[in-house]
Amino acid sequence: MEDTLTNLSTWGYLALAFFSFGGSLIVVAAAGVLSFMGEMNLGISLIIATFFNYIGDMFLFYLGKYHKEDIKPYFEKHKRKIALSTLIMRKYGVWAIFIQKFLYGIKTLVPISMALSRYDFKKFGFYNLLASPFFVAVIMLSAFYAGETIKTLFESFKEYPWVPFLFLFTLVGAIWYAMEHFTRRK
Repeated sequence: MEDTLTNLSTWGYLALAFFSFGGSLIVVAAAGVLSFMGEMNLGISLIIATFFNYIGDMFLFYLGKYHKEDIKPYFEKHKRKIALSTLIMRKYGVWAIFIQKFLYGIKTLVPISMALSRYDFKKFGFYNLLASPFFVAVIMLSAFYAGETIKTLFESFKEYPWVPFLFLFTLVGAIWYAMEHFTRRK
């Protein structure tokens, strides 16, 4: 456990930057817990995660806006998800930029579909500038303030090592089932 913490604190900021670029909830939450434990600095983690989350979404918007033909082959199998993200965008408007950051599975598609629908680049950049710190603050600060509980939970896994796998399997199954159920045509 100590080696893992040493590696995470050594490579933590780099991993946080890399995975925040892709919009990872897990790594942002992990940075909050590591900040609680004193392995990372909370302020620096918030700044890094916010900056790279913003840049990642702007990059996706740029790809959708100016490189449509180049990215089309990668999204042929995800037409249903693109349609869902377009519906979210039309229904919620600007709030879709905020909502998409918390929705695993379509968080990369909403900026692309907004770009494909000819949404204004500057407008997206402005709202993304507000949404990125909100997303990072909610996830990271929640994990930071729940740090003691999360630490206790992980220590209890030493007694019952099969519980995390069961929980993870159940969680992934529930998310998969929910996404399949709610995206089906009725």
